[in-house]
Amino acid sequence: MAHLAVIQTGGKQYIVQEGDILRVEKLDAKDGDSLSFEALLTCDEAGNGAKVGTPTVKGASVGAKVVRTAKGDKVTIIKFHAKTRYKRKAGHRQIFTELKIESVKA
Repeated sequence: MAHLAVIQTGGKQYIVQEGDILRVEKLDAKDGDSLSFEALLTCDEAGNGAKVGTPTVKGASVGAKVVRTAKGDKVTIIKFHAKTRYKRKAGHRQIFTELKIESVKA
């Protein structure tokens, strides 16, 4: 059974385990850098049960490696007001960082 953990980054929470590929909001790191997340909300050790943090689990960490930083798919935004000749169209591509989870230590 794999180690599970809940981490928080970019204002969102993610359930991760070793070997996962994860897309998160853009982080200030270069491709190939190693990161560590200490703010674990919960973690599950194989056979030892789950630990729930209040608000975080002390001494637990998740190690990750930055795979790449890229732009996501285009989202089209359209604003339209009927009968007033008002129409606006814009596009947006959000930048994300792709991480590979290497270790979960409880």
